[in-house]
Amino acid sequence: MTHALSTHVFVNHRLTTATLERIQQTGVQAVEIFCARQHLDYHNKAQIDELGHWFRDSDLKLHSLHSPMFSDEIWGRSGPHSVLDITEPVKSKRLQVVDEIKRALEVAEIVPARYLIQHIGQGRQMHDPRKLDAAFSSLEHLAVFAKARGVTIALENTPDELGSPSSLQHFITDTHLHDLKLCFDIGHAHMDTGVDVSFEAMRDRVATSHVHDNHGQKDEHLLPYEGTIDWDAALGMLSAAAEPIPLVLELKEQSSGVPTLDQIRAAYDKLEKNLEARRSRATRS
Repeated sequence: MTHALSTHVFVNHRLTTATLERIQQTGVQAVEIFCARQHLDYHNKAQIDELGHWFRDSDLKLHSLHSPMFSDEIWGRSGPHSVLDITEPVKSKRLQVVDEIKRALEVAEIVPARYLIQHIGQGRQMHDPRKLDAAFSSLEHLAVFAKARGVTIALENTPDELGSPSSLQHFITDTHLHDLKLCFDIGHAHMDTGVDVSFEAMRDRVATSHVHDNHGQKDEHLLPYEGTIDWDAALGMLSAAAEPIPLVLELKEQSSGVPTLDQIRAAYDKLEKNLEARRSRATRS
């Protein structure tokens, strides 16, 4: 399985080539870049070009981009107008959101990426046909724009009705947007219907994942094995998938600071050891 690290763990800091060098030292094969403008300013050609030059000379690959959630550089604190929600019912506002996401997708013209990870809605939203219609309009346009740049959009499950695993599956089926894939977020699943139930609901369209832990209540983005997820069961499901699912570690800076490279490396080692043990048992049986 591909091991990747999301730069979400450094999202409060500017993404530089020095950061990418540190990530490469963990031994992971790829990264997911979180498109937050205080971290990666996708409007800043100089920053994108610098990263592009670095990737061209590096073995580290860009696995995916995480779609921006806010248009400002202060994590949405400038006001509601900065929220990027593809379910916005007002067309003029929705088109502004789509245009902002397109700017982030243009990064793939400089640094090739396989996926754009996209939320349906922002915050905890209830099922709403108007919002789903708006999401269809947004994604119909974005999917074409992404495909022209070699990128597939993967919708991420979130712990709310609009972004639940079953809702995402119904959405793709009902809209016939069959180019869309799914990103299985294990931490979000643990906060919702559970990892096993969520994965079964998404299984046939899962192309990538987000791996992190929590205690079932808050979206803590802890290292695996630091929360209450049953990782033996979770990895068993992932390893049994028809196609290998990339494991993208999506961590968060905690009050104690950013996890160290040794902690990240140890988390991958523990996950891989668990997966290898499962493969060995499957081979013997």
